[in-house]
Amino acid sequence: MLPETGFDGFAAAVRQVVPAGRFLLDAFSRTVHGADASPYSLLPRAVILVETEDEVVAICRAASRTGVPITFRAAGTSLSGQGVTDSVLVKMGPNGWRRFEMGEDAASVRMGPGLIGAQANARLARHRRKIGPDPASISAAMIGGIIANNSSGMCCGTEQNSYRTLRSMRLVLADGTTLDTADPESRRAFRVSHGALLDELAALARAVRDDAELGALIRRKFAIKNTTGYSLNALVDYDDPFEILQHLIVGSEGTLAFICEVTLETVPAPPKQSAALVFFADVRIACSAATALKAQPVSAVEMMDYASLRSALDQPGVPESFAHMPRGTAALLVDMRADDAEALAAQMRSVTAAIEPFAPLEPVRFSHDPRTYAAYWNVRKGLLPAVGGMRAPGSTVIVEDIAVPIDSLAEAALAIREIFDRLDYGDAVIFGHALDGNLHFVFSQAFNSPEDIARYARLIDEVAELVSNRFHGSLKAEHGTGRAMAPFVELEWGSKAYELMRRIKRAFDPAGVLNPGVILSDDPQIYLKALKSLPVADPLIDKCIECGFCEPVCPSRALTTTPRQRIVATRALARGAQDASFDKSYDYAAVDTCAGDGLCAMSCPVGIDTGEMMRSRRALRHGAAGRGLAHAAQRHLGAVMKAAKAGLWTSDRAYVVLGKGAMTGITRGLRRVSGDRVPQWTPWLPRPAPAPRYPAGEVPDADLPQILLFRSCVSTVAAPARDMPDPRPLWDVLALLFRRAGYPVRITPAGEGHCCGQPFASKGYPQAARDGAIRLEGHLRAQGGGIVVSDTSPCSFRMRQELAEDMRPMDVTEALAELVLPRLTIRRRAGSIALHITCSTRKMGQADRLLALAEACAEEVIVPPDIECCGFAGNKGFEVPELNASALRTLRDKLPERVTRGYSTSITCEIGLSEHSGRPYQSIAYLLDWCSDPAL
Repeated sequence: MLPETGFDGFAAAVRQVVPAGRFLLDAFSRTVHGADASPYSLLPRAVILVETEDEVVAICRAASRTGVPITFRAAGTSLSGQGVTDSVLVKMGPNGWRRFEMGEDAASVRMGPGLIGAQANARLARHRRKIGPDPASISAAMIGGIIANNSSGMCCGTEQNSYRTLRSMRLVLADGTTLDTADPESRRAFRVSHGALLDELAALARAVRDDAELGALIRRKFAIKNTTGYSLNALVDYDDPFEILQHLIVGSEGTLAFICEVTLETVPAPPKQSAALVFFADVRIACSAATALKAQPVSAVEMMDYASLRSALDQPGVPESFAHMPRGTAALLVDMRADDAEALAAQMRSVTAAIEPFAPLEPVRFSHDPRTYAAYWNVRKGLLPAVGGMRAPGSTVIVEDIAVPIDSLAEAALAIREIFDRLDYGDAVIFGHALDGNLHFVFSQAFNSPEDIARYARLIDEVAELVSNRFHGSLKAEHGTGRAMAPFVELEWGSKAYELMRRIKRAFDPAGVLNPGVILSDDPQIYLKALKSLPVADPLIDKCIECGFCEPVCPSRALTTTPRQRIVATRALARGAQDASFDKSYDYAAVDTCAGDGLCAMSCPVGIDTGEMMRSRRALRHGAAGRGLAHAAQRHLGAVMKAAKAGLWTSDRAYVVLGKGAMTGITRGLRRVSGDRVPQWTPWLPRPAPAPRYPAGEVPDADLPQILLFRSCVSTVAAPARDMPDPRPLWDVLALLFRRAGYPVRITPAGEGHCCGQPFASKGYPQAARDGAIRLEGHLRAQGGGIVVSDTSPCSFRMRQELAEDMRPMDVTEALAELVLPRLTIRRRAGSIALHITCSTRKMGQADRLLALAEACAEEVIVPPDIECCGFAGNKGFEVPELNASALRTLRDKLPERVTRGYSTSITCEIGLSEHSGRPYQSIAYLLDWCSDPAL
């Protein structure tokens, strides 16, 4: 343990530059921020959320001066224990580090370490470029972690990884010194201040050049994927000590410096793609075929063994014939990409001819159909959740990776399978990036007893011996050394290369304060210590592997907690021994501020909807009286809705009389003195909706089916806010559009007593919600048939979940795109508009259709990057307005001035979007009406 004086001195120095709200010492914050995707669990003594380079400089100086170890963390998707600590965790905050600046012709890109890899690629896509590294975690992994771990992936091989595509880097060393390798002045200053470090790096390079055997070892080791130890290839690839320095930082896992910015060369991203799933008699033949494909124009070749395929048997994309193939069958997923269809067709012919000599069990069928292509890749990507879903409660999923020369790929796969079978890892699957001799193996593992740990130790020891001595491969091909393989670095590299690594660490970090125990460790048992035990906490989340893939889409990620953090906190409660302050923090940070949008389930490898668990926690708070009140409200929903209308009328009248400033001040004061019980007012609050009317339109076409337009409770109560450009109620506009397209229209319900139940479900009253859905289904059946169309997406999604299949409605997006738009004449188009794709729209698979609908109506459609759920979450925008504000904190800055209007498909979402963008948002129906109105 650290002496109190050391930590106290460190804390005093840090508090001078880091606000108290980002220097976290409470148990709840340390618990939720301390977890990562690895099988290790350490509770940090403090967590610092850093937003600026100056803060990092001060922290590094304080750490070196006081001897307090610090560990840097980006997204926490790393798998080898390099992002956990029992000292101080320095984690990138949610608001900084997002720089993105393209070079000329998008040939390079300068990025901050907090930018997510997929976000960078999304911005490069229109230039047909992307970053080289393509890890499976790219939708969650941040650039800082991608560089620090020298991440690669399925397509980049060893030629387009972080190391090979690096141009320059801005970093902070352990003593707080900054260096920008792209800036000549920064280099000159660094040479003056740190000449000894540069001299040492030059000396290490000379030592390698003078030792032919060592140089040959390094070249051979990095001819395949290798992230074990430091990037010693920098000592043979470069003479310039600055180039050596920055390339050593790649893959150093935060043990040598903090990465502030990085410039990478981009690589082509051809738009045409095709894939085939090809079956072979066994692993040996599949690997031989992969070796032959090394010379073909393929972008990726993924090998999957028999156990992998069996685990994915029920997934779309696996041919039914596989169920009847002999035991031992293996497969290759062959992917290729090209700039145009002709080139792609030529590649398919060439690759098919190369595969034929290896006697595939079925004819090779490449497909460029987007759905089939995605299905093939989902087979490969589904291997992790397949194992995760089958594992025993209380166990976790381990993902390990190795690399061997491609000629040894089959032998290595078979040898590892023999170890798994002998040690009784029956659920283990083996797959990998075959072109690079890179194998991944996934298996479930419990750490609940000494016997569990002993079996795991034997497995790792045997694999380490096999890979290092028999196949002369890499113990860590892509996932980084971490603490998982730190004791085996010398086994793989030998004592001479290992001493080079020791000298590198001492040169960069003489005080040894940067992430100690990672990559290099004096403890031969470190890989067996602090292993993560996952208690059974809740069936809704017990399958979670804490990978963090869910975090980028969570609207509360910059406010309180993410889905992973909510699960980590829930498991901490299950372990017990938490105090009252932990419980209080949990109630607000986990339960109250969860939007419950379900986007986390779409990103989760095992499909966990953390919002469902949080709703169940809300339900546990409600006593008999609360549940009774909810049932009463549900049964008398008409009266409740009339009361809501009255409230909107009162609010609107007060706004007219008092004005915006006074109304805002008064309602904020009332909210404060009421303990946040009074909802937050906004000038975008709707006005009360009038009774339904049937606007004039075209004469209905007798051959078209009737449209039964479901008027949701929110549209029944609410009409557009006073400051909205179009004051008409939504159902008026929708009815007009359907009539204009020739459809007979009825609006239902006629009264105000029916609802899908969503408001009750979100508040934790599941039975009242279900009762409402049952009543609604009965009401809709009594309406005489027709196509049911819901006017707002959250209601559509809820009804699709709860109603019988024959009564499930078309969402407003689907109905307008498929039924209305083809029958209308677009008479004019808007200029530039903003579009928000709601959570429900995404979950229903309607995102592309909504985008296409908007593009039919506007010259330019801007979907602001990196904004997923708006965080309004029904009525949480009123009750917990800080959630909505946090989720949309960057919206205004991401919309160019030329955008003056926004559109979406949810009335409540549109309130928050209008508030935080400074632009009116309304349903996409209003835009389609304007574009197709024959009277204008």
